[in-house]
Amino acid sequence: MQVLIVLAHPLPDSFAATVAKEARAALEGAGHAVEFLDLYAQDFDPRMTAQERRDHATATEASPDCQAMAEQLAAAEVLVLVFPQWWFNFPAILKGYVDRVFAPGIAFENVEGGPIRPKLTRLRHLVAFSSTGSPWWVARLVMGEPVRRLLKRGLLGGCAPQARFRMLTLYGIEASTPARRQAHLAHVRRMLSRLT
Repeated sequence: MQVLIVLAHPLPDSFAATVAKEARAALEGAGHAVEFLDLYAQDFDPRMTAQERRDHATATEASPDCQAMAEQLAAAEVLVLVFPQWWFNFPAILKGYVDRVFAPGIAFENVEGGPIRPKLTRLRHLVAFSSTGSPWWVARLVMGEPVRRLLKRGLLGGCAPQARFRMLTLYGIEASTPARRQAHLAHVRRMLSRLT
């Protein structure tokens, strides 16, 4: 399958970067075609321009500086997002990627007077690998897993309802032991080995 991995972490030696490398190795080892997008290394600008906002209701394609990324997204059968959760949300650069690359004409079509129409018809899987400093009970019981809901109900619901969703989060990352991190990486590899 055609896979797009998107990494959203500013530190090249971060645990998120390690997860992304493991994911890439596992997917390539299984014979998938993998494209790798490191948003920070690409110096991606997450800010929607004034023109993008003006054109949002009638746009049929991404802005010129996002066109190559939009084409990657449209071609993907598997989208793997790797990111930390900061303040129970995406890093700003990943939110900007969603705002600018999941664009009208690419990820969805605007329908006058009705709900948007999904366009990511090739997408079969969205896999999210995340980490947070909070313990699991704070993220789940207090906050209600807002990132999971946004990805599953918002992003996939509007752009690719046919896609299967999986998310794996390492909770309490700052207090995690090397053994716990290795176990998490092993879980990443197992999850990706089951993609069909």
